[in-house]
Amino acid sequence: MIWVMTQNKKSLLYVKEISVKGRYIEGVVERRFFIEWKKTLGTYGTTERALEVLEELFKNIDGLNEKVTNVYMPLK
Repeated sequence: MIWVMTQNKKSLLYVKEISVKGRYIEGVVERRFFIEWKKTLGTYGTTERALEVLEELFKNIDGLNEKVTNVYMPLK
């Protein structure tokens, strides 16, 4: 689980999973049985940039032994 402030800074979400879908980075905020509730965390100019941002997020949390980590979505 990870706390993420959305790119527009309007929401702070406790997400279970982060993934890239085209130019969008989405976070799974709830999962029950066969249903997932997702929220867009950030939108970027290209799929490649969205993948770079996901890699940056991973580097920020890699190696931390915390149960909860806070990250911020870059504007661009």
